[in-house]
Amino acid sequence: MANNITTPQSLTKKVWTLATTLAGQGIGFTDYITQLTYLLFLKMDDENVETFGEESALPVGCRWSDLMGEMGEDLVNTYEKILDTLSKEDNLIGTIYTKAQNKIDKPVYLKKVIDMIAEEDWLIMEGDVKGAIYEGILEKNGQDKKSGAGQYFTPRSLIQAMVDVTRPQIGETVLDPACGTGGFLLAAYDYMKSQSADRVKQDFLKNKSLHGVDNTALVVTLASMNLYLHGIGTDRSPIECRDSLEKESDVLVDVILANPPFGTRPAGSVEIDRQDFYVQTKNNQLNFLQHMMLSMKNGGRAAVVLPDNVLFEGGAGETIRQRLLKDFNLHTILRLPTGIFYAQGVKANVLFFTKGTPTKDVWYYDYRTDVKHTLATNPMHRHHLDDFVKCYNADNIAGRKETYNEETEPNGRWRKYDVTDLLKRDKTSLDITWIRKDDDLENVTLSELMASIKEKSDNISSAVAQLESLFSKLNIEED
Repeated sequence: MANNITTPQSLTKKVWTLATTLAGQGIGFTDYITQLTYLLFLKMDDENVETFGEESALPVGCRWSDLMGEMGEDLVNTYEKILDTLSKEDNLIGTIYTKAQNKIDKPVYLKKVIDMIAEEDWLIMEGDVKGAIYEGILEKNGQDKKSGAGQYFTPRSLIQAMVDVTRPQIGETVLDPACGTGGFLLAAYDYMKSQSADRVKQDFLKNKSLHGVDNTALVVTLASMNLYLHGIGTDRSPIECRDSLEKESDVLVDVILANPPFGTRPAGSVEIDRQDFYVQTKNNQLNFLQHMMLSMKNGGRAAVVLPDNVLFEGGAGETIRQRLLKDFNLHTILRLPTGIFYAQGVKANVLFFTKGTPTKDVWYYDYRTDVKHTLATNPMHRHHLDDFVKCYNADNIAGRKETYNEETEPNGRWRKYDVTDLLKRDKTSLDITWIRKDDDLENVTLSELMASIKEKSDNISSAVAQLESLFSKLNIEED
């Protein structure tokens, strides 16, 4: 009889203790969590058969019971055959086992993971408990520098604030085109699920409302399982494994919540050639922004985390910003501090916009200047963004009031800019700071200083590359 532990904290600790043990044997945290996911699904399917008398969703020979009687190399071989078979299945199973491979090739350690999962009755836990346990594991993995998983993890405090002001409504469709482990989709689901008890609306919410895309098989597995453990997409995962930028969206959605990857496209990625894009560029963030702008219904709204270069980069950046101001209502920009992401020194913003009406005013909230957060000693929590949420005034955006005043409150963090003035700025730059800041270098960490130097170096390199490309074209035309 399994010893059912339903406390998320205690079970997360137990799972993580084993992860630490396996790490000492060269099994990385991310690999461990992926195998945990594969095995957990097998165990829950088995519980569904044994406890509730349901028919197994898995093919014969690919079930939990097929593992339980095996030992040694036979255990590893059976497990690897199961993964290979399930990776070829359709629907939810095929998504969770996308490109599945065994990363625990030593029988004794594979047995340790199986035994730990066998000790619990997972299926009878409430969805919130199972989900909280899994979210806790994903968050701890994101915090671990060695795992490299932080790139897939947006601070939950920021996600929650973005959802709180964007206010997705049950019956609406929500997209994250770079969904990582599914944090935005899950937060949107939690926000919508209590809005109606109507069975039809609840079914739509769980099976049709959410859409996530990621081009990394590992991440698709983790996101699919994350949502599944919360009772979402129990027949077909709302997560797809593909590159969002390669083609137009299949559907137009009501809400977009996203934090697309910063930096350049991964080596080996398909060259972007989208005829529907406003402008052709190799800038990954600008392409994601274009993709999202084109994926929204008229009246649709978006909240998107984007790096600073999207606000000031010339060429394609200027063209896209002008389109964003003229064809969309870019009503709010939240300027974020460094120290809240797992990558060092990242400078980012959240852009909030709706489609179909031109921008009249852009409201800025500066939560960057003289704001210090670190992941270890001073992480950003939801309450740190309470003032922003209050200023945003989602109940009545037209009734917003500045906290900035040139004479009485020059350091007010909430300020409005007329779109006419913004369109006159050099390159239509939206990179604006007005608060007098403390430039004391003693308050800047070495890593922040190095990140700032690197950012400036990258910007210079990008500008030089654009000039070289321009001169090359001019020389060709002259020849």
